[in-house]
Amino acid sequence: MSEGSKSQQPPIPPSAQLVQMASAYWVSCIVHAAAKFDLADKLASGPKTAAEIAGPLKLHAPSLHRLMRSLAGLGILTETEGKRFGLTPLGEALKTGAPGYARSSILTVCGPWFTGAMEALASSVEDGRTAFEKINGMPAFDYLGKHPELASLFTETMVGIHGGEPPAVARAYDFSKLTTIVDVGGANGNMLAVLLSLHPHLKGILADLPHVVKDAPSFLEAKGVAERIRIEAHDFFKSVPEGGDAYILSHVIHDWSEAQCLTILRLVHKAMKPDARLLLIEMVLPPGDEPHFGKILDMVMLALPGGEERTSEEYEKLLAKAGFRLTRIVPTESTVSVIEAVKA
Repeated sequence: MSEGSKSQQPPIPPSAQLVQMASAYWVSCIVHAAAKFDLADKLASGPKTAAEIAGPLKLHAPSLHRLMRSLAGLGILTETEGKRFGLTPLGEALKTGAPGYARSSILTVCGPWFTGAMEALASSVEDGRTAFEKINGMPAFDYLGKHPELASLFTETMVGIHGGEPPAVARAYDFSKLTTIVDVGGANGNMLAVLLSLHPHLKGILADLPHVVKDAPSFLEAKGVAERIRIEAHDFFKSVPEGGDAYILSHVIHDWSEAQCLTILRLVHKAMKPDARLLLIEMVLPPGDEPHFGKILDMVMLALPGGEERTSEEYEKLLAKAGFRLTRIVPTESTVSVIEAVKA
C-alpha cells in the first residue's frame, strides 16, 4: 500500500455530514461563552488556571476548567503545566478591541436576540414573515434603536463580518474620476474610511440615523480621515444627502423588503446629479448549485430584517423599477461585487 493511500481518509457518509451540519452550533455556544466571560482579556497578562479566573467572575471553577479545555481543543487556548491556560494567536483575536472585532461579532451572532430568530427560521419559510418581528413585536433595526449597547456591538459586527470587503472594493473599482462619495447607511464610516485612506483625492459624506453614527467621529478620527468626511444624520427612508459623484449603499439593499428598497433607491435617484453613479456593495448570488456565503446569509435576511440576497438578474429588475439602469457588475477579491448603475 502506498503512502498516499495510507493518508487518505475514508469518505464521510451523507448521514454523518448532515449530523455535523446540525451540531455545528455546539461550537458556536462554546465560543460565545468565551466571549461572554471575556476570557481572552482575563488571560491577556499570561496563563492562568480556571480557579484563578472563576472567583472574580463568580463562576464554578471546575466547569470553567472544562470550558477552557474545550477552547484549547478548538485552538483558541493552549493548556500548559499546572492546568494553566494561555492564549493562542487565535485566542488573541478574541480580546476586546482586537482587529477584526471578533468578540463583538460573536456576541452579536451568538446572542439570544439573534439566535432566537434563526431558531424560528422555519416559521419564516412557512409564511414569509420575519421570525424576529414575530418574536419581538418590532423590526430588527427598531429593536437595535431601543438597545444602544446591542446597536454598538452590531456596528462592530458589520466590520467583523465584512471587514475584508472595503479594501477589495477600493482595489477593484476605479475611483479616480470621482471626488465626493456619499455613503448612505454607512454606520460608523468603515467603508468611507478605507476608500479615503487608499484614494487621498476623495472626500466623503456619511449618512445614517443619529444613534447609528454616534460612534463614527471617534472611529474616523482614529483612522485619520475625519477631516475629509462630513457626517449627516439621515433616515434613508425620508432623505439622503445631495451633491455626491457616487452614492454607495453597502449591505443596505439586502436588509429590506422590495417596497422598502424602492423607497430608498428612489430617494437616492432624486438626490443624484444626472451624471452621478450608484454603487451597491452586495453579494451577487451565483446560479445553480454553486456554494456561496450569500446563500447562507439569505436565510439570515429572511429570519431577521426581512430582506434578501439577489442574483444579477434580480438586481437589474429591482434597479429598473427605481429608475436606474444597471451598467456593470464589478467582482472583487471578496464575496461582494460592486453593482454599478446610473439614471435611466
